[in-house]
Amino acid sequence: MPDMQLASLTIKSHGARVARLHMYDWIILVLLAITDGLLNIIEPFHRFVGKDMMTDLRYPMKSNTVPFWAVPIIGIVLPIVIIVAIYFKKRNVYDLHHAILGLLFSVLITAVITDAIKDGVGRPRPDFFWRCFPDGKDEYDNVTTSVICHGEKSVIREGHKSFPSGHSSWSFAGLGFLSWYLAGKIMAFDRKGHVAKLCIVFLPLLVASLVAVSRVDDYWHHWQDVFTGGLLGLVVASFCYLQFFASPFDVDSFWPHAYFQQLAETRNDSELSVITNPNNRRPSQSGVVYDSPEPHIGIAMRDTSPILDASEAGRRQ
Repeated sequence: MPDMQLASLTIKSHGARVARLHMYDWIILVLLAITDGLLNIIEPFHRFVGKDMMTDLRYPMKSNTVPFWAVPIIGIVLPIVIIVAIYFKKRNVYDLHHAILGLLFSVLITAVITDAIKDGVGRPRPDFFWRCFPDGKDEYDNVTTSVICHGEKSVIREGHKSFPSGHSSWSFAGLGFLSWYLAGKIMAFDRKGHVAKLCIVFLPLLVASLVAVSRVDDYWHHWQDVFTGGLLGLVVASFCYLQFFASPFDVDSFWPHAYFQQLAETRNDSELSVITNPNNRRPSQSGVVYDSPEPHIGIAMRDTSPILDASEAGRRQ
């Protein structure tokens, strides 16, 4: 059987086919983006805020250390740049497509869940006092002691969106997915004890953690908001990564599931052609060769993929 060369799996040769197979996934992504946009428009629940509660809500209003516009750059653009760079080196459109698709699903699913909870919970931010009373003159209902705000409506509205932290969830959704992706690409868990690989894997998580910590430092969130947002983003990122790729502990963690399925189909078609036309029979050649990230380490695999093994076993029975 002829070798399947990774260089042949480019956008030009296989991009249209891969995109067609996942057309509905991209449609769902668009619907998720629209849903998140609507969740940001609707009015959040205005939770009761009484006079006695203001002690914990009088932190000063500060600007964002990490602006809102910077979060998509950190959580989406940066991982995509790394994914595209790997594509230009390895020329595997399956990896490019599924990595970007998984990343976008991770971020958008997290965004929808985050904003839905924000609107439903309506927890006041730590600086709510100054949002409600920008002039410092507080006013309360004589019966319920509820606040009677006279600040700007949009500022007050934003003040009811503390839980969970969107900066934290977005950052961990995007950079958490990137950590999983890098772990598979550098074979971080190959049992060879290269601790430097773990440093690479943890670096995106460190960046996400710093973004999350900045939200507490800026008094935009309570620590519980940040913790929950980070956990939410990381969990969603894990599910989305494993939907498209094998676990980094797996022997097939380097490429997405769809790539190995394509190899199995190509091999089946080639062998069927040999059976139906014996004149085309040629000596079998080696299968797939993975290039290790380290120049001195070569990981050569000849039909060792569990998917390929399963298809081979099925033909023998």
